[in-house]
Amino acid sequence: MPLVLCIAAILVLIILVVTFKIDTFISFLLVSIGLGIAVGMDIHRISGSITKGIGNTLGPLVIILGFGAMLGKLVADSGAAQQITASLTKIFGTKNIQWGMALAGLIIGIPLFYTAGFIVVIPLIFAIATTTRLPLLYVGIPMLAALSVAHGFLPPHPSPTAIAEQLHADMSKTLIYGIIVAIPTISLAGPLFAKTLKRFNPKPPADILQIKPLPAEQLPGIGISLVTALMPVILLALTAIILFFVSPDGFLGKIMSFLGDANIAMLLSVLLAIYFLGMRRGKKIPAIMKQLEEAFKSISVILLIIAGSGIFMQVMSDGGVSVYIGQLLKDMQLSPLILGWLIAAIIRVCIGSATVAGLTTVGIMLPILGINQDIHPELMVLSIGAGSLMFSHVNDGGFWLFKEYFNLTIKQTFLTWTIMETIVSVTGLVGVLILNHLIS
Repeated sequence: MPLVLCIAAILVLIILVVTFKIDTFISFLLVSIGLGIAVGMDIHRISGSITKGIGNTLGPLVIILGFGAMLGKLVADSGAAQQITASLTKIFGTKNIQWGMALAGLIIGIPLFYTAGFIVVIPLIFAIATTTRLPLLYVGIPMLAALSVAHGFLPPHPSPTAIAEQLHADMSKTLIYGIIVAIPTISLAGPLFAKTLKRFNPKPPADILQIKPLPAEQLPGIGISLVTALMPVILLALTAIILFFVSPDGFLGKIMSFLGDANIAMLLSVLLAIYFLGMRRGKKIPAIMKQLEEAFKSISVILLIIAGSGIFMQVMSDGGVSVYIGQLLKDMQLSPLILGWLIAAIIRVCIGSATVAGLTTVGIMLPILGINQDIHPELMVLSIGAGSLMFSHVNDGGFWLFKEYFNLTIKQTFLTWTIMETIVSVTGLVGVLILNHLIS
């Protein structure tokens, strides 16, 4: 019975969000209260679960996600993202332009949230396609595939960061494993898939661009652009590597553990960006602080969605639903990595949001993972993240963003964007399974 109630709750959530267009946070709250009542919780316990769910979920994430948004804003507004793209395409040349675009997309995608990253890179894609006279999708798909992979797999993006916190996964290992899986995934969904799209050559609407590229002389240098954009990655990766060779209890180990803490790494990255991408380029502190304020406001909706998913997870836990599901599924022969991917994929297809799909899946998988101690939590993060990107279609905002900016028909969007996202999802799962075999 608890499993039926859980499935019914998820279906009601989908109906509220997709059919009735109710705000996702409010939908999560209503569904969680309904599920709590249905499983026999009294109103005081439900109220306690709501408070606890929000605190436990948002507590470890607010600083990381807030600083992530700030870093992305500084990287975008300063022209650092534009400099990275221009420099890499120059290095790779026209013949290998797709690989340059894919690498640029991955680098830009790490600090920038997906929608912000999309808006930033679109003018760059159009400019490069015009300059090289190559088909628009041939140039654009590699970069957008890389953005999508970063969104689904790599901290400090909201979904993988929140999933990692819930599963108590090591953030540095999650990032390193994520990059390992990302390389073949981006290659297949980006440059290789884009080679099949030369028959599509859409002409984007002339008035659709919202961001004008900066003149070359106003851009920051490529070195500082790369360092500031990748500073979280550098600190987290460096910490994981050094702690592999030294004791965490030693002097160096303690220093690296401090610097490699996700909150501290993001703080240092933002401070570096404030100086090099702001103050050093003549911007006044009040103007920079205004940028950071706007950046934090931009993630308020994401924070509420994450809070809503936390409430749902807590009600499932406190109401005994999670334990019941775990006991029911513990004897299944299906690997938890595949099961997590499958559940996330189903919710993603139904509801459209990768973030909601990933975070809802965690609540279902937690009791199962408690039984299967041999599963690496970092790989579980990637598996769920890959599933949450599956088959983007008309209920996903990214689908329409891609369609309108590239001036495609709905059929063409299915044949390009939807297939690209599906390749990312399936290849990501395959990569996780291979990596699991290698490190087990």
